[in-house]
Amino acid sequence: MSEKAIGVFDSGLGGLTAVKELIKVLPQENIIYFGDTARVPYGTRSNDTIRHYAMEDAGFLLSKGVKLIIAACGTVSSVATELYECLPVPFTGVVLPTATAAVKATRNGKIGIIGTSATVKSGSYKKEILRQNDRITVFQQDCPLFVPLVENGFISEDDEIVRLVVERYLRDMKAEGIDTLILGCTHFPIIAGAISNYLGKNVRLINSGSETALYAANILGSKGLLNTSNHIGSCSYYVSDTVESFCKTAGIFLGQDIDGSVEQYQISKRNKGITE
Repeated sequence: MSEKAIGVFDSGLGGLTAVKELIKVLPQENIIYFGDTARVPYGTRSNDTIRHYAMEDAGFLLSKGVKLIIAACGTVSSVATELYECLPVPFTGVVLPTATAAVKATRNGKIGIIGTSATVKSGSYKKEILRQNDRITVFQQDCPLFVPLVENGFISEDDEIVRLVVERYLRDMKAEGIDTLILGCTHFPIIAGAISNYLGKNVRLINSGSETALYAANILGSKGLLNTSNHIGSCSYYVSDTVESFCKTAGIFLGQDIDGSVEQYQISKRNKGITE
């Protein structure tokens, strides 16, 4: 069981930031990633649609025999919470580990949250933060333009378009004096440089991919599922749309070339997901 892969899914490319962190934290582990690139973005969909897609994504990973599933997607983690109860293997989203890290990090009790429209509307991060410490003041902002910016390669902190969009979304939080900001979508760490430049070095950015990787390592360790092999693990990638467009942009997220390790899997035609 311990040599089985960790399964990671996301609506598209953003979850690759979590994969990058998993490789750092758990280099011996095998990883299977599924990006539902044919149906991205999830953040603008209805809650019922998001839950349906998440069930299908998880079902695909289960068909690969994974030992742990990670929803490396703030939207799914916020909306499809029933995955915690219905999967036959351990599961985690990004909300709990990220919110926990933010509560530990804040010094003045003012935490900002940015994410997709669905994530912010769900209030999932805010609820978890206040559950842990109800004296914290939480500020939320949906940032729907961040995902298309990243996926189209607009990521430089010196890019005028990126700087203007960051300022437009974050000016109110800056004025409120937050000292901690949750990057509540796994795309957002790609433009962390521009976000940090605008907010200033005194604002701590919480990377959901990094915190979730550490949390996943703790889950595997507590259940005796860590791969103790001395070999470096392998990564396999599946997408529901064209491989070429995925490979072209994936290097931005992973910092390495993945040509030759990506397959297309049209999930809506070949997999019915899991029983809800």
